[in-house]
Amino acid sequence: MSHKRNIEVCFTPATYEHFKNNDAIVVVVDILRATSAIVTAFMHGVKRIIPVGTLEEAKEYKSRGYMVAAERDGIVRDFADFGNSPYNFSPENVGGKEVCYSTTNGTHSIMMARESYRVLIGAYLNHQALVNYITKENRDLLILCAGWKGKFNLEDSLFAGALAETLIETGKFETICDSTLASIDLWNAANINLMAYIDKVAQRHRLAKNGLDDVIEYCHGFDMTNLIPVLKENFLVEISDF
Repeated sequence: MSHKRNIEVCFTPATYEHFKNNDAIVVVVDILRATSAIVTAFMHGVKRIIPVGTLEEAKEYKSRGYMVAAERDGIVRDFADFGNSPYNFSPENVGGKEVCYSTTNGTHSIMMARESYRVLIGAYLNHQALVNYITKENRDLLILCAGWKGKFNLEDSLFAGALAETLIETGKFETICDSTLASIDLWNAANINLMAYIDKVAQRHRLAKNGLDDVIEYCHGFDMTNLIPVLKENFLVEISDF
């Protein structure tokens, strides 16, 4: 019997250097809202997404005629076409288009992981698709939580626990990583009533303060698509186009 692959969870990009493994698959997770929005964009026919870490880069793409989605602290930047809500990534807005995308935490994390074997975009929306793909690839996995400005956050860590637990249950993965075990314990505490648990999440309150919390339930909806966005060079494309 082949040996089991290891799962690690990095709770914040600030500690990524301690987890970096260029032979591993990395799933980047920013549930509220970047990775949920990216998956939604591919569900609605976006051609590709150009993730950039800085607003300066986003402005540069805008000046070259690209559609730009850009926010900081949840607020749409004045030069952008729209912000970070998955609802902005409608078929009318993004179908068949290239979109430049810059967010507070998510896009920075995507670019940070670019040297790894493969960078996948993860959300509840494509949870089972991730499980199927990762199981087939038979490589170690690192789940990179985008967190909040270098800090731990609950919503990404919960998803990491959900994904790690499902993969371990396949019998093909194990963990010797305390943060993976912690994320699974957190998930098992929360999933009894996930929406009630999410009420305590700081990002939920940041979004609510700005009237942007209408996406909370959507961003915690399981298995709405089989699409997996993947980083190819400097672009996000569908895994089938890799």
